[in-house]
Amino acid sequence: MRSIWKGSIAFGLVNVPVKLYAATEDHDVSFHQVHDKDGGRIHYQRRCEVCGEVVDFEHIDKAYIEDDQMVVITAEDFESLPEGRSREIEVVEFVPNDQVDPLLFDHSYYLEPDSTSPKAYTLLRRTLEKTDRTAIVHFALRQKTRLGALRVRGDVLVLQSLLWDDELREAHFPSLDEKVRISAKELELSAALVESFAADFSPEEFTDDYQRQLRELIEEKMKHGDAVAPSRGDDSASKGESGAEVIDLMEALRRSVEKNRAEAAAKPATRRRTKKA
Repeated sequence: MRSIWKGSIAFGLVNVPVKLYAATEDHDVSFHQVHDKDGGRIHYQRRCEVCGEVVDFEHIDKAYIEDDQMVVITAEDFESLPEGRSREIEVVEFVPNDQVDPLLFDHSYYLEPDSTSPKAYTLLRRTLEKTDRTAIVHFALRQKTRLGALRVRGDVLVLQSLLWDDELREAHFPSLDEKVRISAKELELSAALVESFAADFSPEEFTDDYQRQLRELIEEKMKHGDAVAPSRGDDSASKGESGAEVIDLMEALRRSVEKNRAEAAAKPATRRRTKKA
C-alpha cells in the first residue's frame, strides 16, 4: 500500500506522527465505453462553451454559481484556507464506542506510525482499548475539512471519516404512523425465526456473486473467440487516406476469419458436452 497523507494525531500535549492509507478497495470489473459499430473507444473532452477550445486540467478552476452570479475559486484560493492546509488529526473528545451512529460512517483509513519509535502510537491504541472509547477528531484531507472517528482494529488505529450531522437525512414515513397490533405469539414466532438464522458474522464467508458471474462471462467470451484487439483511432484514416482503409479492411477480415474458426471449433465440443449430460 502507498500512503496518501502524512500528519500527526494531536491530543493534549501528545503528538503521534502517522501515515494514512485507504483501508478499502473496489473490486468491481471496470469497463470502457466503446462504439457499438466499430469498437472504437469513446473519449470525453473538456470543451469550453464560450471559445469552443478543449481545455487542459491546469487551466480549469472551480466556480460557485448562485442567482446568475459566479464566483471563481482558484487553486491558490483553496491553498490560502488555513483549515485545508492542516496536517493534524486533532482529538476533540473521547466518547463511548456505542454512541457513534453507524449511519455517520463514510470512508475508512489505516494509520501507521511514522516515527523512529511507535511508543506514542501504541500508547494511544492501548488507551482506547482499555477505556472502550472512540476518539472524535477533526482533520483535513483533499481540500475538505472532515469529522472523524479514531478507533482500534486489531493492532492498528483506524480513522473513519464521518458525515456532518446536517448531512444525515431524517426518515419520516407516514405509513409508519399507522397503529399496528403485534400479538405475543407473532412476536414469539418471529424471534424463533431469527434464532434459526443466528450466527457469528464472518465477512470472509460472503462473496460478490454478480462480479464473479461477470468475470466468468468475460472469460467465456474470450475463450470462444469473442475477444478482439481494441480498435484505435488513426489520424490518417480519419482523413480518408486509402492506405488506412486497406489496413482497416485487412484487420476486419482477419478478425472475422479467427472468430469463425473459433466458433466452428467450439460447436462440436458443445454438442459432445450436451450429449453426455
